[in-house]
Amino acid sequence: MSSPVLDAVGHERERLARVALNLLFEPGDKRLDGFLAGMDASALFAALHEPPADTAVSEAQADVAARLDALRPDQVLDDALRSGVRFVIPGDAEWPAQIESLAGIEPVQDRAGAPLGLWVRGPLRLGELERSVAVVGSRSATTYGVEAAGEIAAGVAAERFVVVSGGAIGIDAASHRGALAVSGRTVAVLACGADRFYPIENTRLLEAIVDTGAIVSELPPGLPVTRMRFLGRNRLIAALTRGTVLVQAAPRSGALNTANWTTKLNRQLMCVPGPISEVTSLGVMEQVRLGRGVIVTRGEEVLELVARPGEYLVEDRHGPARPRDHLTTRHRQVLDGVPLGRGASAVSIARASGVAVATVASALLHLERAGLVERVPEGWMLAPDAARS
Repeated sequence: MSSPVLDAVGHERERLARVALNLLFEPGDKRLDGFLAGMDASALFAALHEPPADTAVSEAQADVAARLDALRPDQVLDDALRSGVRFVIPGDAEWPAQIESLAGIEPVQDRAGAPLGLWVRGPLRLGELERSVAVVGSRSATTYGVEAAGEIAAGVAAERFVVVSGGAIGIDAASHRGALAVSGRTVAVLACGADRFYPIENTRLLEAIVDTGAIVSELPPGLPVTRMRFLGRNRLIAALTRGTVLVQAAPRSGALNTANWTTKLNRQLMCVPGPISEVTSLGVMEQVRLGRGVIVTRGEEVLELVARPGEYLVEDRHGPARPRDHLTTRHRQVLDGVPLGRGASAVSIARASGVAVATVASALLHLERAGLVERVPEGWMLAPDAARS
């Protein structure tokens, strides 16, 4: 039986090895997915120091050999902890197991694989993301898109689901703000180090997220954003959550990359419809047309799709109740034969409605009690309430 102390030492050795590999390889580097399938990170890191045993390791070794001696993973980890950033790896209590579904998945735009670890800043524990929904979309959001994203995020967060997005301007920012507005929890997954606030315009928003939620990144602290890092980040947003809500995305929007990962991981993709004349609607509605996404318009509909079966059931929407709603078919038929603005006899109404005079007489009495018709000297006419309805 292994000693808990020795197990803890081995786990921390694995953490340092993962920090080192995190410094050597870009997030989503598809080579790592294959390497780690057969060995742990500490063994892989040791293998990079040894003479190459096969072509795959040799290729990686050639890429990183010049940087191996300069690595100081323990220093990076200590500096991160001092700045309030922790490095979470498999085996930690808060490690989000659902993210392991990225392992072995075919790359999307050359990014693939489960992360070596996640740099986290903020009090939210990643285990809470077991009940989470991503809400993403265009940076060039319209007023409609911002309002829709905020309302949906607020509806989800009010039911204690964590709202996950990318911290960007536009739809992402609206999603985070929607969750915060109802004192909900939200997580921003960034394409730079977790010690940074990007974009700078969202600094106050990201500070608020750090206070109650978390900023998460696959990148070591201090690293800036790049185009490829956004692509790597998107796969994490999809993998951390039960489903993704897509709010406004032009045909080449980066949010569609998140949508692609969502469907690739067999998670629920949900699409908010928009005006067909808007370019930001085109990418969203294409997902619906291809059968990849389901239309949603409010938080309750999102919860019905991502929560446990039967936990949230959406009631059908109805217009306001009207006096006519509870009439029988025959009574409606008679009512249709009653004139507006002038009186008519029961015989005239029977002729207009195609109903027998005896039936019309009894129906008119019922309609009078319901306040839908009234007696006048000439016979019967619609009551004001019935005329308005």
